[in-house]
Amino acid sequence: MTETADATPRDLPPAGGLRIVQRTLMRPDQELDVRPLYLGGVSSITTGEVTAGQSGAKDDKDTKKSAAAKEIYEPDRGMSGYGKVTNEGTVIVEPEKRVTFGTYFNAFPASYWRRWTDLKKVRLVVKMSGQGSIIVYRSTSKGHVLRAESATVDSTGTETFEFDLSLSPFIDGGWYWFDVEAGDRELTLESAVWGVETDKTTSGTVTIGITTFNRPEFCADQLINLAQDKAVLEILDEVLVVDQGTQKVSDHELYDKAAAVLGPKLRVIEQRNLGGSGGFSRAMHEAVSKGQSDYTLLLDDDVVCELEGILRGVAFADLAKEPTLVGGQMFSLYDRSVMHAYGETLAKYRWFWGPAPQTVHGHNFAQRSLRSTRWLHRRVDVDYNGWWMCLIPTKVIREIGLSMPMFIKWDDAEFGLRASAAGYPTVTMPGVAVWHVPWTEKDDTIDWQAYFHERNRLVSCLLHSPYDRGGKMVRDSFEAHAKNTVSMQYGPAEMILMAITDVLEGPDRLHRDMIHRLGEIRELRKHYADSQAQPELDKFPAPRREKPPRKGRAVLSPQGAIGKVKTGAAGLLRQVQPVRALSIEHPEGVVPHVDQRWWRLAQFDSALVSSADGSSVAWYRRDPREFKAQMSRSVKLHARLYKEWPELAARYREALPDMTSPEAWKQTFEGGDESEDGAPRDNR
Repeated sequence: MTETADATPRDLPPAGGLRIVQRTLMRPDQELDVRPLYLGGVSSITTGEVTAGQSGAKDDKDTKKSAAAKEIYEPDRGMSGYGKVTNEGTVIVEPEKRVTFGTYFNAFPASYWRRWTDLKKVRLVVKMSGQGSIIVYRSTSKGHVLRAESATVDSTGTETFEFDLSLSPFIDGGWYWFDVEAGDRELTLESAVWGVETDKTTSGTVTIGITTFNRPEFCADQLINLAQDKAVLEILDEVLVVDQGTQKVSDHELYDKAAAVLGPKLRVIEQRNLGGSGGFSRAMHEAVSKGQSDYTLLLDDDVVCELEGILRGVAFADLAKEPTLVGGQMFSLYDRSVMHAYGETLAKYRWFWGPAPQTVHGHNFAQRSLRSTRWLHRRVDVDYNGWWMCLIPTKVIREIGLSMPMFIKWDDAEFGLRASAAGYPTVTMPGVAVWHVPWTEKDDTIDWQAYFHERNRLVSCLLHSPYDRGGKMVRDSFEAHAKNTVSMQYGPAEMILMAITDVLEGPDRLHRDMIHRLGEIRELRKHYADSQAQPELDKFPAPRREKPPRKGRAVLSPQGAIGKVKTGAAGLLRQVQPVRALSIEHPEGVVPHVDQRWWRLAQFDSALVSSADGSSVAWYRRDPREFKAQMSRSVKLHARLYKEWPELAARYREALPDMTSPEAWKQTFEGGDESEDGAPRDNR
């Protein structure tokens, strides 16, 4: 550690070979619900050096409970009684109080830099004044916390402290962070940055691609937000808004303000609705064709971005050992201290996405801090990153092509797998994040998106599964269809059969279906009652039952594999029995979305079922004739899919380079990118 007196401004520009890779964030206008993500007052502390039991030991569970109980290090929910963040962006710590920066956005994810770069150390540069101390900590992959460095402060002017910290002990996981503690007088933290010694002191540049559909206000707000950080503007070549909706961003009252602040760096392209893959492929294509940017950053239109994350993502990509996709993590836009996606992987035998091993969806940092949550200290490796925020080197796009023509769903996962196969990893980077509408508030497996879920899951499995005939994929698909039918969800079930039929036809129709399939799906859904929603329960007859539940028993969840088989068999048998007469005129009950499980719905002949977002309800009705027809087709289609899998996989893999080529996509863009006079629309 070195210490120097310093009366210069608190901004710390790179000097010599030092590249700033992470700025400590101290924002005066933060609301209390996000404050725990940035900093907090410390009310109690232990070192975290607890003894964990050996994995597999008989007393492992009890030992872990005991260890967890000893980990007490919880930041206060606010800063009251500890200090304050000033309008100038400094932190003043009150006498004999401590503030921690061991938080999601301000701790340094050392293990990721250790794994994916050739750097050997990181330098923490801190500017402080007043009286007190700074204590630097590091953690291990097991969540144990160790003091790394410390220094005392006692001055009326600004002092600069530098800590050179090794990255060596972080192979499996671990973070660096620091706390500041005031003595008898206030202590002021003026700034703190993390930097590395490197020859790559010049940042790469980025084109941001935003795909939007009928969210003009949200999108315009995001454009205005992008201009709030001068450092982001300096590395920004262009913001491309691919507008595929009927409510145009350029017509919104906020657009002129966004255009004024971004100037020539903003370009809006209007095209027919080609889904997320069509919009993001257009952004990729434009960025690569222009040849100006090192990276394309894909952003959803309904996110709020922490702008520092863009700088961190670019810095990490610049210094990675090889071209690397750098993904952002996802917080809930509705409960902003809750992280929904820390890392995503594929269960390849079943071929389904989910949280990476050892991670948890829905972690609330306001309840459990970074330091006291063990699993957060492991490095998490991923298969792909969601395109709510993903930085892709243009070199990778030139080599492996654009997105698959999937319209929506699975395009991000397939691209990540394709990139990995070509030798380009994806890193989901802590401290790089957006707030996004969580998928828990969506019905995307039973609304019109059910078709794309099924088709694109099958296509991506055909392309990338390492298992013969896709492992468990075909069986899992059949089970999913059966669950839909016993749940009276005949619309989604029919879409699954449509998707399988289309996949069996081969890859040639994928680009065609980008333009036409959505309209055909919407037309199909009109024929199914379960797909027709109303905004009020009162739009339907009052629920009635011919007989009450036997002995008043509630429907219980099946227990274990045998219980599920028995419940499933009973549910299937019920579907061919006559429908109770009263259920035709009246629903038998009301099923809230949270209770919408196949084994529960299988007990009804009809029911009112609410949507995930709570805004509508549909009347599900059992139809034995529809059930028999669909299940008969399902058996035949799944048998054919299993039989033809090797040939289909070969066809899709052979067609992959052409399907993702700029030339194929250009034809799709031109087929759906016309104004009234037939000319492409490109609004600057």
